[in-house]
Amino acid sequence: MLKPSPQALTPVAEFFKVLSEVSRLQVLCSLKFGAKNVTEIIAATGLGQANVSKQLKMLTQAGMVVRRPQGISVFYEISDPIVFELCELVCDRLAVRLEEQTQQLEELQNLRDR
Repeated sequence: MLKPSPQALTPVAEFFKVLSEVSRLQVLCSLKFGAKNVTEIIAATGLGQANVSKQLKMLTQAGMVVRRPQGISVFYEISDPIVFELCELVCDRLAVRLEEQTQQLEELQNLRDR
């Protein structure tokens, strides 16, 4: 494997930085099954209008979400569903880690109880 330069890793870090905010993840998840307008995203996430607008702006700038004007409304949709595959990989890894930690705690508990 080649040693990546900091310049090559910067866009990768920026991509993951976009995914580091809970509100943005909520907005992304609300769009998983199709396009929505801001009102629908607010209803799906429970977030405020200003927060949803801010997160949509960041997601759009990052290229994760696209805007589609339709009449007087604007609908937002996922531009590349690979983001959900990444989230699933992370969730799977976290589940494995949690299981390992649970097992370690049980082993410690058993040692203490002896």
